[in-house]
Amino acid sequence: MNDVIDTFSIMAAEGCGEMSGNGELEESSDMEASEVPASPPTELAEMSEENGSLAVVPEAPVVGPDPATFSMPPASEDEEGELPADFERLWNSAHDNPQDFTSWTDLLQYCEQESHMTASRRALEAFLTRYPLCYGYWKKFTDLERRAGYNNKAEEVCVQGLQAIPLSVDLWIHYINLLLGTLDMNLPESPTRIRSVFEDAVVAAGLDFHSDRLWDLYVEWEKEQGNMKNASAVLDRVLKVPTQLYNTHYEKFKDHLNSHEPKEVLSPEEYEELRTLCRQSQKAERAELAQEEEAERPPGEEEPATPEGTDTEELMQKIREQVLVRRDKVYQDNEGEVRKRWHFEDAIKRPYFHVKPLDRLQLRAWHSYLDWEIAQLHKDTKDSQDSQQDPNQEAIEGSEVAAQPQDQSEDAAVAHDDRRVRILFERCLIACALYEEFWIRYAQYLESQSVDEARAVFKRACEIHLAYKPNIHMQWATFEERHGDLTEARRVLQALEKTLPGLAVVRLRRAALERRAGQLDQSEALLQEAVAESKEKPTLHAFYSIKLARLLLKLGRDPSRARRVLQEALEISPDNDKLHLNLLELEVSGDPWASAEAVQECVTRALAAPLAPHTKILFSQRGLQFAEDYSNSIQSVLSVYEEHQKLLKELGGTKREAENGDDLSFRDEDPEKMSKSEDGSAVAVSASVPPTMPHVPITTPPPPVMGADANAQAGYGGYSNWYQQPQYAGYGYQNTWNYNQGYYPPS
Repeated sequence: MNDVIDTFSIMAAEGCGEMSGNGELEESSDMEASEVPASPPTELAEMSEENGSLAVVPEAPVVGPDPATFSMPPASEDEEGELPADFERLWNSAHDNPQDFTSWTDLLQYCEQESHMTASRRALEAFLTRYPLCYGYWKKFTDLERRAGYNNKAEEVCVQGLQAIPLSVDLWIHYINLLLGTLDMNLPESPTRIRSVFEDAVVAAGLDFHSDRLWDLYVEWEKEQGNMKNASAVLDRVLKVPTQLYNTHYEKFKDHLNSHEPKEVLSPEEYEELRTLCRQSQKAERAELAQEEEAERPPGEEEPATPEGTDTEELMQKIREQVLVRRDKVYQDNEGEVRKRWHFEDAIKRPYFHVKPLDRLQLRAWHSYLDWEIAQLHKDTKDSQDSQQDPNQEAIEGSEVAAQPQDQSEDAAVAHDDRRVRILFERCLIACALYEEFWIRYAQYLESQSVDEARAVFKRACEIHLAYKPNIHMQWATFEERHGDLTEARRVLQALEKTLPGLAVVRLRRAALERRAGQLDQSEALLQEAVAESKEKPTLHAFYSIKLARLLLKLGRDPSRARRVLQEALEISPDNDKLHLNLLELEVSGDPWASAEAVQECVTRALAAPLAPHTKILFSQRGLQFAEDYSNSIQSVLSVYEEHQKLLKELGGTKREAENGDDLSFRDEDPEKMSKSEDGSAVAVSASVPPTMPHVPITTPPPPVMGADANAQAGYGGYSNWYQQPQYAGYGYQNTWNYNQGYYPPS
């Protein structure tokens, strides 16, 4: 038995030998040879499209070993004295910048060179917490514990690695090798344990396109144990899985069948069924042959006796032929599935994890593959529903049930399951683990089926792989709020703000969450805290102050507090035009009779502040417009207008530009072009406006947007553009409004 185990262990080790030296996750030729699909065989290109149908897949969900009884070894165990000289320096370098992959690899390489057990453990634990998809380092950690004689710890490490990356065929093979080298195979429970691990492996990673080595290992191990029927069952399963080396599995099944008696490799049910069928066929052939021989047999000679119940070699060969007839149909269907997926698989050049960015072609290849797989799921489901509604189709399918080795109802349930889509998503999230778009897409796909599964995807992405990516954290918080878990949504945003302090959008999301939850006081408190903490950053302080003032004004119905917030912010940032703009809007939006003085005070404050000239002109124009619209005294209107004209002269503007609301930024243009433009517009106005009073449509200008950028608007709140219309400029008269001609132009 030990010789058998040694032989099998060597074979298993050779199956994963290309992983050696892959701890640094470089794109070596060995890895590429094992991971990138080879060119499709010649016969694959010649297959007809009629052979494609959905293959049957293993039925169990994707799982890994139960980690409940395992724990990582504490770093304090098995101390070896002081740490190596450069360990602290390299350790601090990695922890100060945890996103620097090179710092971590330098630390791990140094620990490996020093062969220091404690240092290596600490470094590997910290590294794999941040980068759990680096299966090469899980293998190194396992080997480190095993070489030190800690077999139980080695197993714990390997199991935890499989929990982190259950689709790693190499890590499953390494785990099986570890068990084969440490378990006493003479004990009756050891083979059961190994078989259980094999089952976990093929359930978790068996649908991977590159899982051939794992299936082959399982078959060979069952053969070494003398369980030919189990080996046949495993081969039957892999014949239905589209893998890169799908054709080799069929050849191995043929060799396996021809090397043993059918009774030794087939299940009792299938063997008895085929034996009875072949016997009946054989009897019918013999009866027909006997009639022919009887006509030619001499009179008096009797037919030779054939012993009943004897299984001749001819019968065994007929059984083998029937077995292959059935498997050939499965093989053809699977071949069609492989052909459909081959060009998608061939487009994937890096199926493993690495911190190096993927190019756009690779990202597009994964999206295209996912799109196709999801479309296939929907198509197959629709076809299944259509066939169930068609009684003629049901009758046709029912007539073929007897010719199938497996239960058709079971096959249909498996065929239309979404395990293939989930497996592809999991594969994608290994290669594209640092890209938010794929995690969000996977969570959205699962959300319609299971909120808990979608939540687990968000949790895995945000707490392990994308701790510093704010977008997916906010998506997670939105997801939790949408499903009614406000406590978890708050926790997610708080954790994100702790990780990325000072990110304004996160604080605003927190405030908005509380506001939607009806906690207006809490929303206000969050903004007040942000205002208080940002006093050293004037721009950010002004931003939060405007947000707080809006909340107090619009929802709190407290204009006095909103005014106080903006005024205090102006003391810190007197040159911030947005603060002046929002304060002016606050006053303008109040009672026009009571706020006239406050509006003019805002305008005066803005004109005295260190603002840009064109911004001051806009504020002055806004004050003039307010006076014209709401003042109850013509003297006050003329007074404001006179101040406005003085400002234009001081800033070098012209009355025409100010009266028509022209943007002063056009002054830098060619004067000839400007004169042509003015002449053209004047001609257009004179041509379109009759000498008498024109018809002015009754309309209202759009309300100003609080906090809008003065530079981005042609006049505050869009008023400037509105007043530039020909029918409004100068009250519709041909001559524009001229202060020297009096308040009203002569008729």
